[in-house]
Amino acid sequence: MIVTLPNRATRSAGMALLMSHVDWVADRLAALPPSVTFEDGSIVPICGVPHKIRHVPGQRGGAWLLDGELQVTGAPEFIRRRVLDFLKAEARRRIGALVAAKTALAGLSARRISMKDTTSRWGSCSPDKSLAFSWRLVMAPDFIQDYVAAHEVAHLRHMNHGPLFWRLVDELTPHTRTAIPWLRTEGARLLRIG
Repeated sequence: MIVTLPNRATRSAGMALLMSHVDWVADRLAALPPSVTFEDGSIVPICGVPHKIRHVPGQRGGAWLLDGELQVTGAPEFIRRRVLDFLKAEARRRIGALVAAKTALAGLSARRISMKDTTSRWGSCSPDKSLAFSWRLVMAPDFIQDYVAAHEVAHLRHMNHGPLFWRLVDELTPHTRTAIPWLRTEGARLLRIG
């Protein structure tokens, strides 16, 4: 948890504020989903489907999906990096394909697509028509990925959340009404993985 104070506030003022709200802070921390680390035996969702990380040190090839598992080669100290690399590449492939399909449907084009590790946004569209997405979307179900891609592609035409924007989102995806509540309730869980 991060406590942000005004520039002129002292550390002791911050601690006093924190201590005066200790029950609220404790409740917030207790409500956080459990964290999941990328290690042998951990369960990680890929497209919303749980996959067990299986360390296969005798094999070569990095990481791949096989029979409901994410198999990872190499020394144990490389598991985390290889899982992360796999998920980022998979996110780029899946989200890239969705963006390509939706830009074609809308007659639009994106300047660039990038994957980031954001904590406050699942996607963004800059004025220069560059799209950015959280690589963590690859862990969300397909309908969530579809909605976020449609949302950001719609921003290529409408850099606001007005009625024309939402009309275009609805033309690009049927998932708006289910995706938004899912992201509000389940999104924090994705941020605790890795």
